[in-house]
Amino acid sequence: MKNSLVFWVEEYFYNPNIFQKLISFLLLPLSYLYCFLMWLRFKSKTPEDFGLKIVSVGNLTVGGSGKTPLVIALAKNEKNTAIILRGYGRDSSGLYVVKDKEKILCDVSISGDEAMIYAHKLPNAVVIVSEDRKKGIKKAKEMGVESLFLDDAYSKHDIKKQDILIEVNTKNSRCLPAGAFRERLWSTKEVSLYKEGRDFKRKVELKNATKKMSLVTAIARPQRLDEFLPSVVSKNYFADHHSFSKEELEAILSHDKSDSLLVTYKDYVKIVDFNLPLSLLDLEVELLHI
Repeated sequence: MKNSLVFWVEEYFYNPNIFQKLISFLLLPLSYLYCFLMWLRFKSKTPEDFGLKIVSVGNLTVGGSGKTPLVIALAKNEKNTAIILRGYGRDSSGLYVVKDKEKILCDVSISGDEAMIYAHKLPNAVVIVSEDRKKGIKKAKEMGVESLFLDDAYSKHDIKKQDILIEVNTKNSRCLPAGAFRERLWSTKEVSLYKEGRDFKRKVELKNATKKMSLVTAIARPQRLDEFLPSVVSKNYFADHHSFSKEELEAILSHDKSDSLLVTYKDYVKIVDFNLPLSLLDLEVELLHI
């Protein structure tokens, strides 16, 4: 039931049918009010300077845009950096240092899936999860970093930073709840817009492939994977940040009689300890002329 609702909402936001377009139209008054309140919120904030190079990477819409691999590509060019994110979907709250400059300090249930990706992919970076980004920044400064990246923090208008936004294509360009946009690109706010194919391109490496693979993934808008997929026995989509159980994955392997589960890195970090046969669709980003 939860998965069906999530996928219905994703369709409503990004590729609405006639019925969903009607709902969107009826919700326009609420959408205008929401967007106005977001503008008032933006105008009321004064950016605080933390004396560090701070870069936020995100998008204006609800759902995935590929920001995690873009952050990784940008952070690889920094020698003494930190990644700070909310840690959506984790079984914890408050501030946690997921990784210092040397080792991972907690498991994925504490960090959340995206933070654990950073911990694995950026061996020399500090990774911190905190709902309060300012507390995360102060902690990173205490740990001696010279720069840091905020994952999806465009809306944190009270932090002085460089904002990078990934352009996302959608057939519904309205603000919540009539459309997918959490905020607008405010005219007085300096932002760098990154577009796939112009500023970056995706690279996919298939690791540990087998003859019969079942795709299992819990990312937003999973159809985004289609262009990178090899032949698979089945496609099994779960809601974004879904916490897998070993039993449900074993059931897929058994039903499909497949040799392995094909997963993204976001899924991999959550299920690697189950000791199931895994193939990895490892997606990375290459920067172009930046």
